[in-house]
Amino acid sequence: MRHTRTARTALPTALLATAALTALLTPHTAGAAEETPRLGRCAAGQLCLWEREDFQGPRRTHELADTDIESCVPLPRGATVASLANRTGRPVTTYQSAECAETGEFDTYPSGSWAPRSPYRVRAVKIWEN
Repeated sequence: MRHTRTARTALPTALLATAALTALLTPHTAGAAEETPRLGRCAAGQLCLWEREDFQGPRRTHELADTDIESCVPLPRGATVASLANRTGRPVTTYQSAECAETGEFDTYPSGSWAPRSPYRVRAVKIWEN
């Protein structure tokens, strides 16, 4: 009878110890989830540009219907972008220069890209044919 009682308490104790060890060894993800920016609203077919990082602030949108393909599209004077989403179905290049000059910083984002923090203030964009 004594053997059965030990077996009954040993199993729950072992399970409890395993759960505690798993909790210690598993990385805590709650803080990481809080640091991950929430994606901004951007419809299919749009290039969405936000004034601030993490898809915050006023949003400016461009669509293929109202944007010349492979042409430099400067933002209004004084406006800059810190985060963007490319859902145009085409690659988009962002430029630090308002004239799309390649002497400043520039990056190309494939369709489906979400960039919560641009490495520079974007002042112009170009949507490519493909």
